Amino acid sequence: MHNGDQVAEDVPAELAAFLRGADDCRPVKIASSVCRGCGGRVFYVLVNESGAERECCGCGSRAFIADSEEYWNEESWEDDEPGAADCPCGGEEFEAAVAFSLADDGSVRWVTLGLRCIKDGFYADWKIDYGPTDHLLTRV
Repeated sequence: MHNGDQVAEDVPAELAAFLRGADDCRPVKIASSVCRGCGGRVFYVLVNESGAERECCGCGSRAFIADSEEYWNEESWEDDEPGAADCPCGGEEFEAAVAFSLADDGSVRWVTLGLRCIKDGFYADWKIDYGPTDHLLTRV
């Protein structure tokens, strides 16, 4: 981990380490995805180049990750329709966490979504790299 990293206590250590390895050398804030409906931490995830949406495996509540909702429309799906995230093992249930790479002034520079397959522990990531993105810190 980097000296300036801020990792929420509820982020599994392995997932935090994966996200740290997937990011650049800048400090990061890492937060775990938690269902607001039931507190669940395991999700089905839909992804495309524009965004990601999670569905709680416990209660079925859906939520967009970061600012995905802004880009989640049929117009953006013309060439990139969302598909279910799936692991090479066939698993479709994931723990999720988000790493926010911070610029020198503390603003969000890069956002990385990390997924860990519940079935076999395989990791995958997805990134956005535009700014400003500070408002995304609360949309995990």
